[in-house]
Amino acid sequence: MPVKVQVTLSPRAASLPAAYTAAAAKAAGVDEGRVALARVVKRSIDARRGAVKVHLTVELFVDREAPPEPVRFDYPDVSARPEAVVVGAGPAGLFAALRLIERGVRPVILERGKTIAERKKDIASINRNIALDPDSNYAFGEGGAGTFSDGKLYTRSKKRGDYNKALHILVYHGASPEILSDAHPHIGTDRLPGVITRIRETIEASGGRVLFGARVTGIGISDGKIAHVEFTREGATERVDTPAVILATGHSARDVYRMLHRTGVRLEAKNYAMGVRIEHPQRLIDSIQYRMPGRGDYLPAASYSLVEQVVGRGVYSFCMCPGGFIVPAMTSEDESVVNGMSPSGRNSPYANSGIVTEIRQEDLAPLRESYGVLAGLEFQQRLEQEARRHGGDPFRAPAQRVADFTAGRISPDLPATSYVPGLTPSDMGRWLPEFISVSLRRGLEAFGRRMRGFVTNEAIVTGVESRTSTPVRIPRDPATLCHPEVAGLYPAGEGAGYAGGIISAALDGERVADALADSLR
Repeated sequence: MPVKVQVTLSPRAASLPAAYTAAAAKAAGVDEGRVALARVVKRSIDARRGAVKVHLTVELFVDREAPPEPVRFDYPDVSARPEAVVVGAGPAGLFAALRLIERGVRPVILERGKTIAERKKDIASINRNIALDPDSNYAFGEGGAGTFSDGKLYTRSKKRGDYNKALHILVYHGASPEILSDAHPHIGTDRLPGVITRIRETIEASGGRVLFGARVTGIGISDGKIAHVEFTREGATERVDTPAVILATGHSARDVYRMLHRTGVRLEAKNYAMGVRIEHPQRLIDSIQYRMPGRGDYLPAASYSLVEQVVGRGVYSFCMCPGGFIVPAMTSEDESVVNGMSPSGRNSPYANSGIVTEIRQEDLAPLRESYGVLAGLEFQQRLEQEARRHGGDPFRAPAQRVADFTAGRISPDLPATSYVPGLTPSDMGRWLPEFISVSLRRGLEAFGRRMRGFVTNEAIVTGVESRTSTPVRIPRDPATLCHPEVAGLYPAGEGAGYAGGIISAALDGERVADALADSLR
């Protein structure tokens, strides 16, 4: 049996197989000459006290013991099996489809956007300030919002499903095996598109169908049960009859929520968060976190995770992207929305993160009478449109230096940025709702006390970071995972209000697929 041991090493030693093998053999009380293979199964960095250390869990295979074979997945042919519709080809939809195949159900995926290859062209068009396709952008298309806006795989939830299985599925489809050992695994936006493409190819090779450019416009309900799904494709309206639908549309599909509301499907308002995206020089974050001028050759770009309660409201960092870029994540040219991403090497000279605050139901009271349960959607969209007006261009974003923002001063100019479409100087405190601007200012001041140098005019805030999660939840029965009043309707993932990232959405998609397959039995 292999032996697992924990060792703590310098960053340099932790990067050298000979060094960590020797340290692990000593910790295990094994002669180093007997070690056939030393494999790192977990890695984390500790910069809390003095010199930076790396904690490794190393698995030792001794006396020619063979290491386990890479995990493989053999998906059956389901081309002649019963069908179920999956709306959305993001992580929840794709992992739901894979699980349906394992359970002997043929998935039919309806994705409003385009394939990875075509989507890349549309994203390049946005970055060049040319045009925006409302169905093919950073939010919509094959792989969902995470495909081109990061690829972080960390989830705090341990209750949604088999976290390790999900990581092995990603490795099987081309992700680096390092994600199996890193404390905060990350594929990278440069590698994730290829992984997503191979997952879709697996689905199709197993008999599943994936229809791109298929925007869902309606669902048919008969006697409280799903009867069919309507969608438009290439200018024509089509329909697929089905008793079961997994709704995994992502958090930006406002038209789907409004369609469900018109149809009479019960929705629930929920709290969510909005704010700005902050960007620092990566060297500054490195110096703060590692407590030294440069991180050297053996440490990764430093990250942070911050949360504070200020003026009775939570303020926290969200989707922190070390060595990354700010990207334009709007789905309409009358909106300004920003998000962040990091390539696998995390080698950009910038670090960015969302800095957001709670949006509560009492904040939405002025809109409640006119918009009811959709008041949060309306508030979100109006603020994005306000940001667009202050950006002054369909793709430029409004921005302000951080120290100026916290002090309520106008920034006459802005530093260099990773945001390719460009920034427009803006007094953001004047147009952000007061409860948001006050909370963010107080939160940033508190963060600055914890991370000396965080509040600086070398850094900028850009607006708005608004798509952290959906303002609406589609309810489901805890036991069946089906909508309580519409049999056969299975809400899943971020768009339904049950996940908050790639892995949590993937695990939720698998759980819902299991529930659907059980119902078909």
